[in-house]
Amino acid sequence: MTAALFIGSILGSMAIGVPVAFALILCGVVLMLQQGMFDAQIVSQNLVGGADSFQLLAVPFFLAAGEFMNAGGLSRRIVDLAVGLVGHFRGGLGYVAILAAVIMASMSGSAVADTAAIGAMLIPIMRQAGYRVNQSSGLIAAGGIIAPILPPSIPFIIFGVTAGVSVKKLFLAGIVPGLAMAAALVATWWWLSRRDETLVTPKVPAAEVWRRFRDSLWALAIPLLIVVGIKQGIFTPTEAGVVAAVYALVVGMFVYRELKPADLFGLMLNAGKTTAVVMFLVAAATVAAWMVTIAELPMMVIDLLEPLIDRPILLMAVIMVVIVLVGMAMDLVPTILILAPVLMPLVKQAGIDPTYFGVMFIMNCAIGLITPPVGTVLNVICGVSRITMDDAVRGSWPFLLAYLALLALFTVFPSLVIVPMHWFM
Repeated sequence: MTAALFIGSILGSMAIGVPVAFALILCGVVLMLQQGMFDAQIVSQNLVGGADSFQLLAVPFFLAAGEFMNAGGLSRRIVDLAVGLVGHFRGGLGYVAILAAVIMASMSGSAVADTAAIGAMLIPIMRQAGYRVNQSSGLIAAGGIIAPILPPSIPFIIFGVTAGVSVKKLFLAGIVPGLAMAAALVATWWWLSRRDETLVTPKVPAAEVWRRFRDSLWALAIPLLIVVGIKQGIFTPTEAGVVAAVYALVVGMFVYRELKPADLFGLMLNAGKTTAVVMFLVAAATVAAWMVTIAELPMMVIDLLEPLIDRPILLMAVIMVVIVLVGMAMDLVPTILILAPVLMPLVKQAGIDPTYFGVMFIMNCAIGLITPPVGTVLNVICGVSRITMDDAVRGSWPFLLAYLALLALFTVFPSLVIVPMHWFM
C-alpha cells in the first residue's frame, strides 16, 4: 500500500502537469497522511535542511564557470583547437564535436550547457559541409551527456549529497568511464561516416595548430586544475567550483578580453536561475526522501530483491534496466533524488561498491537525457539545430545503442570501473 501511494502520488501528479518539485513535496505529504503524522513544520524543516549543504554550494559556482567560459571565449578556442587537430579527417567535424565535448565536459559539468554551446558553434558548419543534420545533431547530443560523468559533474555532487557518497571519489571514479563513452562515440561515428561524401576541412598547418594550442592553454588548464587540486587535497569539490568560476572570469575578462563587465549581471542571472531550479528540486526531494525512510520503503525494496543480493552482477543488471526505464520518463536530477535513497541500502547490503554504483547510476541517468519522450538534451539540440524530435531520435539512436552496450559491459565486468577508480584514489 505504501509503495503504491509513493509511486502513484508522484506519477499521478506529474501526469496532470504538476512540476516535479511540487510533486515530490506532495508525495511526502501523502505518505505523512498515510502514516498519520502530518505536520507542516516537518515539511518546512526538511525543505530548509535539504538545501542546507556545503557540498551543494559547488552547483552555482560550476554553473557560473560554464557561463563565463562560453561568454569569455574559452569554449570557442577549444572548438578551434579541435578543428585544427582532427578536422581534416573523413567525418572530421564529428571528431571535433567529440573532442570538444570531452574537453568542455571536464570544465563545466552541465550536459545542457555543453550541448547548446557545441551545437551552436558546429551545427551550421556541419550543415554547410554536407553532413546529415539529424546524425550530426545526434552525435552532439550524445557527446553532451559525457558532462555528467567527467569531473566536475553536477549530478555527481547531487548524488553524493543524496546518497551519502564521497563526491571526491565520484569525481575521480568518473574519469575512465567518461573517456570510454568518448571512445564509444568515436568508434560509432567512424562506422557511420566512413562512406559519407562530406566536405573535408583543409588540414591546418602545424604552425597554426600550435598557435591555437597556445591560445587555448588558459582554457585547457581548467580541467587539470580541478582534477589535480581535488586529488592532491588542495581544495574540496565545492572549493573547486569557486576556483573554476573565478579562473574562468579572470581569463575571460583580462586574458582573452571577450567578457565585458556589462555581461556579468546577465550571466550570473542565468546561473542563478538554473541553480534555483536544482536547489528547489533537492530541497523538495528531501521531504519525500525523509518520508520514504520513515515508511521503510528501502526495506520493502530489499525484501523484493533479496533473492538477488547474493548475486551482485545480476542485481546491478536489474537495477540498470529499472533506471533506463525510469530515465525515459523522468529527468536526471529527479531520478537521482527519488531512486538513490531507495536503492543505496540495497546496494550496500549486496556488497556493491557505493562509488562504482554512483558512477553507473549517473551514467544510466545521463543516457536518459537522449531518450524520448523527455530527453532534455534532445530537446536542446532540436532547438539549436532547428529539427524535429523525430529527426533527433533517428540521429541519436546509433550512439544510444553504443552507450547501452558500454553500460552492459561495465555491469558485467565491474572491474573495468573499479580498478581504474583505485588508481586515481
